Amino acid sequence: MSATSFNRVRATTAIAVAIAVGGLAACGSEEDETTASAAPSYEQALAEAPPELAALYANGSELITGGEEAYDSTLASVEGYPVVVNHWGSWCGPCREEFPYFQSQASQHLDEVAFLGVDTEDSPDAYATFLEENPVPYPSVEDPDRELPKWADVALVGQPNTLFYDASGELVFTHQGPYANEAALAADIERYALSS
Repeated sequence: MSATSFNRVRATTAIAVAIAVGGLAACGSEEDETTASAAPSYEQALAEAPPELAALYANGSELITGGEEAYDSTLASVEGYPVVVNHWGSWCGPCREEFPYFQSQASQHLDEVAFLGVDTEDSPDAYATFLEENPVPYPSVEDPDRELPKWADVALVGQPNTLFYDASGELVFTHQGPYANEAALAADIERYALSS
């Protein structure tokens, strides 16, 4: 290969690398913007939340210990408001997949619905690590031994599950398994929480 041909190959390779690097940089900045803009904002809904709900949300992302007693007292603290309970675990793939739906729906309804998590079979460290990356404005009650079915007096298999309580504290619907999309969760919130 002549020196001229070799230099052309080098120049062509350098141009191709520069274009690829520029394209990757552009992709990275678009992804960062999308990720940042996709994060839900809870500020407006929190500002409009009545005192009972604001007190619940003052403990956003906190892990509440105390089992059934903590679950019952948390539900009692928001009496008069419908409650959506997300039964999940950070180790659970389908729970992780639907978690953004709960983040988004919470951001839209914090002023009228009490959201509560029940975290199953997680260590406190695993819980904290997951919630640092996926914050929610509501707390979760620790359930290390899968006792929620006993607490709620309902048959549940696996995770995730979503329980809907009406404003009088009655369990009115249980959705077993993950939500396929946010629209399905939104429809159930409308049907079982907001219409009660």
